[in-house]
Amino acid sequence: MSLSIRRATADDSRRLTRLVRKSAAYRGDYAGMVDGYTVGGTYIEHHPVFVAVDAHDRVLGFYALLLDEAELDLAFVADEAQGQGIGRLLMDHMVEQARAAGLGSVRVVAHPPAEEFYLRTGARRTGTVEPAGRIHWARPELRYDVA
Repeated sequence: MSLSIRRATADDSRRLTRLVRKSAAYRGDYAGMVDGYTVGGTYIEHHPVFVAVDAHDRVLGFYALLLDEAELDLAFVADEAQGQGIGRLLMDHMVEQARAAGLGSVRVVAHPPAEEFYLRTGARRTGTVEPAGRIHWARPELRYDVA
């Protein structure tokens, strides 16, 4: 599969939003997390958001890095594209972007089912974020060391 990673544009907003809302990882108890969620054009323009696309520019995954907070805000791989190494490529890319921006580490507050993925791609567990607001479950806190 021909795959490239490029900076997202505001024109990608609908595709990224659709990928988030359709994610099988957010069904059942977790559905409320993405119900009505939008990856808006303004958000994309103001933060480093990168997409993994195939040769036909079909979005297979993406991530958003918040530089001021040194935090991975969003990371998704399309359900049909999981298990092909796309998530690992995105996390490797994110680490390089963070390093280039001068960050020493990147915090991740993970969706509980995604914790093992982050650990496999180089993050380390640093704690737990307790439930708050619409989120009724504890979430693992992890960190990628990038310096």
